[in-house]
Amino acid sequence: MKKTALVIMAAGLGSRFGGIKQLEPVGVSGEIIMDYSIYDAIKAGFNKVIFIIRKDLEKDFKEVIGNRIAEKVEVEYAFQELTNLPEGFSVPEGRTKPWGTGQAVLSCKGLIKEPFVVINADDYYGSEAFVKVHDYLVASENEGDYCMAGFILGNTLSENGTVTRGVCQVNAEGYLIDIKETKAIEKKGTNAVAIEDGVETELEISTPVSMNMWGFQPGLLADLEEGFVEFLKENGQELKSEYLLPEEVGNLIKQGKASVKVLSTNDKWFGVTYKEDKPIVMDSIKELVNKGLYPTKLF
Repeated sequence: MKKTALVIMAAGLGSRFGGIKQLEPVGVSGEIIMDYSIYDAIKAGFNKVIFIIRKDLEKDFKEVIGNRIAEKVEVEYAFQELTNLPEGFSVPEGRTKPWGTGQAVLSCKGLIKEPFVVINADDYYGSEAFVKVHDYLVASENEGDYCMAGFILGNTLSENGTVTRGVCQVNAEGYLIDIKETKAIEKKGTNAVAIEDGVETELEISTPVSMNMWGFQPGLLADLEEGFVEFLKENGQELKSEYLLPEEVGNLIKQGKASVKVLSTNDKWFGVTYKEDKPIVMDSIKELVNKGLYPTKLF
């Protein structure tokens, strides 16, 4: 079987796990959301897991999840650090946060030698997306042949507040043309709206959106490295600027270095964006277990 990796961005989860909402138990047997993503990924055929974390979280992270998963699949760790910068650059005084999701994936340099999927640690994606991304990556032969799980906007909204989503433009052949990070999206009647600077924009509920689930070839790391240097030249002295993965993917598409197939999925996303979301997440997982889609105890 072709080797493929699951890369989980978990560096922003906080300094301690006690009280961190994304890592509170939500499963029937005390599982966290990440457990379900790993279970689905292994079942789809991914055979290696790379956790991107902060170095100061390593001990706690292994106790909460890492050591358990290492009993089931190959596990490696990448560390996203504020000071991990290319030669010639330094952290501006006053900056405290790392440099965004692009830098997070770049921290896996040296660990990724196979096709890989990238996900957020605190989102539930569903099994269909993992199968589609895995099969696409295994069948791909070109280094710039990427993919993205395309969720239906209506399946990714919270009942308890607004959300931020990557709203996608897709061509007739199913390839990504452009992606725009859109904030403050909420349900309104049978559709959704986004409010920016007091201006309300209506969005169709069927609009394809990104939930930061990407399928890449290992050559992406070289492009990220080059792109990070260019980003720092322009934004390196700003205290809150972020080198974002979707933006760099968009740049690669415009430069003709990559194509991104949007793989539509009907699975319903859920996550603990607001504290009020937790009971909904727990009920949703319990329903999936009752339907036989997951065992009562995952690992």
